[in-house]
Amino acid sequence: MAPPDDDLWEQNADWWVSGFTEGADPEYVEQILPLAVDELQGRRRVLDVGCGEGQIARLAVASCRTTLAIGIDPTSAQLAEAQVRAGGPLYARSAASPLPFADASFDAVVACLVFEHIDDAQGAINEVARVLAPGGRFCFFLNHPLLQTPGSGWIVDVDLDEQYWRIGPYLVEDHSIEEIAPGVNLPFVHRPLSVYVNALIDAGLTLGRMLEPAPPEGFLEIAEEYRDASTIPRLLYLRADKPMT
Repeated sequence: MAPPDDDLWEQNADWWVSGFTEGADPEYVEQILPLAVDELQGRRRVLDVGCGEGQIARLAVASCRTTLAIGIDPTSAQLAEAQVRAGGPLYARSAASPLPFADASFDAVVACLVFEHIDDAQGAINEVARVLAPGGRFCFFLNHPLLQTPGSGWIVDVDLDEQYWRIGPYLVEDHSIEEIAPGVNLPFVHRPLSVYVNALIDAGLTLGRMLEPAPPEGFLEIAEEYRDASTIPRLLYLRADKPMT
């Protein structure tokens, strides 16, 4: 029997912390974190959903004039590391739905590379909308759904002497356990982009910005195989706002 999803995250917490925080990952350093600073600037009360070891919550306190940053995560090992690294935020163990906060508690909510691991995306987005104050902002970072399509991946055509990225059945929602590094198995949910956009709309949020940036140079330097496909985005960013009335 396969271990529960929560156990998989506990088992692989050290892999995430060592590989994607404290400057270890160029996509975070060059792309995700600078964008988070821009989008969270001046937001006084920030909730980081699926905060991991807290790097975005700490960044909000350090660089965005945030006076209250709270990070939540279902993984106790990640939260223990967040407490060790300190930096100003408060932390609590919680899933994305329901959120243990009152209505209109936050000026901004951020979820970074989290919803592709959440089974009930609509329920979690509804909760984000509920805890946002009027005028609040949802900063929504996703691995681009093109990358998460089942069966996608590099194809090397020896006859044509070319390499290209194959896209699988994009419109089919898929829940699976994927081996993303040797011995590292984690749950993933593929959804087409329209599912996320319509979930935001159904929750009463307004889409204000969408970005599909090219992979940053630091990533291409360590993953040369992507250079020929650098026009294929790896990251998707959506900014959704809660109307004032």
